[in-house]
Order: sequence, then structure tokens, then C-alpha cells
Amino acid sequence: MIYTVTFSPSLDYTVEVDGFEKNKLNRTKTERIMPGGKGVNVSIVLNNMGVKSTALGFIGGFTGKAITDMLSGLGVTQDMIECESGISRINVKVKSDGETEINGQGAVAGEKEVNLLLEKLKAAKSGDVVVLAGNVPATVPSDIYERILSELSDSGAEFVVDATGKLLLGALRYKPLLVKPNSVELGELFGTEIKTDDHIALYAEKLRELGAKNVIVSLGGKGAYLLSESGEGIFSPAPEGKVVDTVGSGDSLVGGFLYEYELSGNVKNAFYRGIATGSASAFRFGLCTKQQSDQQLKCLTEMLK
Repeated sequence: MIYTVTFSPSLDYTVEVDGFEKNKLNRTKTERIMPGGKGVNVSIVLNNMGVKSTALGFIGGFTGKAITDMLSGLGVTQDMIECESGISRINVKVKSDGETEINGQGAVAGEKEVNLLLEKLKAAKSGDVVVLAGNVPATVPSDIYERILSELSDSGAEFVVDATGKLLLGALRYKPLLVKPNSVELGELFGTEIKTDDHIALYAEKLRELGAKNVIVSLGGKGAYLLSESGEGIFSPAPEGKVVDTVGSGDSLVGGFLYEYELSGNVKNAFYRGIATGSASAFRFGLCTKQQSDQQLKCLTEMLK
């Protein structure tokens, strides 16, 4: 079983507005609303690929119910924890000449809710994967990554950590199966600026020395770099295509990686599948299907010949 943890799931409300004007009435051209949050996105992608997972996280209020209803409607198994205080956040994204985002705060998780999450995660065992994704909002205890990883360190489960800064560095001693910073985040971890491929390889190796089994450094439209547990380093381009919406593309990479890793146990193949799946989501509105992932994997395979 794959468990994904999103500490503050959201309703993502995206609108397009022609010629957005501040302090005036603007009318939408298009609009869509979807459940969001990094772990939630991973679960949706896995479900689209035919792999079951359980999405966990903290929700609250009518927006929390909307999130669980939407996930159920998509066929995603969820076991969210309802908080007594606050409501699940609504994230608003306005697309016009540029892009403006307004993110809500989210439900307030106290000790009671955190302990309930830890109790649910105790079901994780050898052969399972727990995905911890995203930053910890102010409404959630700041040490929650460490508490989860410490609690499950003897469970035999593998961990995927898609976080930045101190959250990621603190997780490395628990030897996660995969970490996935982008090049900017990688530089920030070590107080430097990543300028060359050699820099990427050097600092990915530092993450591996600190405990990560496999490191994928996302390079956006340029592809990604894999440093595997065996020490093999691979740069791969991304499939060519028109980028429509990058929201969830990094989460799709994680979902694609886990899909292939569950299927074959081959990290290199999982890396290529991850790139293909991330690209497939970037080339459309919403998260990709397996057919779309397959199509981009075929394109990538042709490029690599």
C-alpha cells in the first residue's frame, strides 16, 4: 500500500481572466476547481495509473467535506482527519497576462489530530511506501515530519520525501527511498547557487551521503537528474510539448516514479516514467491519465535512442 500525507489539503480554484485589472470587476473566461495539495495530487495520479493508495491529511469545515467528496468521486481512497478548528484552505489562482496566487491557511491540527494521524500510519509495514509531501503550514505542528519518520522508522516501510529546507534535511537520517528537490531548492539546501550539471551531480551526491537512497533533481522543461542508490547518475531530457499548466507536474513525477517502482522495482525505469508522467500533466489542464503518461514515455524513449 502507498500512503500519501498532505498536511493541508486544498480546493484549488483556477480562473482565466482576459486583461485582469486591479480594483475593478473582472469576469472569468474559464474556471475549474479540484482537490489539491502535493500528496493529494500524488494519490490522484496513482489512481489514474491504476495503483491504489490512501490519501491522509488534515481537513476542516465545508471545504474539507468538498475535498473528500471530490476525491471519492475520482475513485481515490482517502482517510482524512477532521479538525475541530478552522476550515480546509481554498487556493485561488488567477491566470491573465501573468499569474497571481492566493493561498488559504487551512484547518488547525492539534495534538489530538496529530496523534490520530500517527495512529493511522502505524498500519504501514514492510513493502509499503509513505509519501510525505509539501511544506508544513502554520496551522500544523512544525515537527510533524520528524515525528512521523521517527514513529515509523522500525516499520519496514519506505519513505518518499518531497519537501524543502530543514524539513528535507531533517528527514535524510531516516534514509528515504526518494527525495525530489528542484535545482533551486537543491542550491538553497547548501547555501549555494546551482549553475552547472557538475554542481547538480555534486550536491545530489551530498544528499545521498546524508541518507537519501535515490535523488531526483527536477530541472523543469530541461528534464531531470537521477542519482540512484547504486551511485549511477543520469541526466534525462523531458519530452517536447506545449506547457499548459505546471501545477501538479512535480507531484505527477513522484506518482509516475512510484507506479513504475511498484511494478518493476527498477529505479532507472521509474525515473523515466516519472519524467514522462510529469510532462504529461504539464501539457494539459489537470493531472494526466495513464494513456497520456504512456504516450510521453514513448516520446521520451525515442529521444533517448
